[in-house]
Amino acid sequence: MNVDTKLGSDDATCCGSVSGDALTETQATELATALKALADPVRLRLVSIIATSPIGEVCACDLPDSLDRSQPTVSHHLTLLVNAGLLEREQRGKWAWFRLRYERLGELSALLAPPTTERNSS
Repeated sequence: MNVDTKLGSDDATCCGSVSGDALTETQATELATALKALADPVRLRLVSIIATSPIGEVCACDLPDSLDRSQPTVSHHLTLLVNAGLLEREQRGKWAWFRLRYERLGELSALLAPPTTERNSS
């Protein structure tokens, strides 16, 4: 079978743009940082514990027993989640309180969602 692989001058792009609404380099870096922060069972549990808290926030003092981890280990994981923009930290006296940054989670969700175009509705 003989296949001509040369593109004519009118065929500079055979199938159109492949980038469309693809992530920019900055978006991809930010998303990777957030996903890396979530890619740990302890950190996922922290997010879950905070998300399901009846008051919408949790004191760091309550987390070591909930996770069966030491306070320094819990603090390390919380710091990674704060640095990734997934949690907000507020110092109250000796202890820090943490709450989810729902707007940031929404941004991540939007970056991962498939585009809403006619192609997807067919």
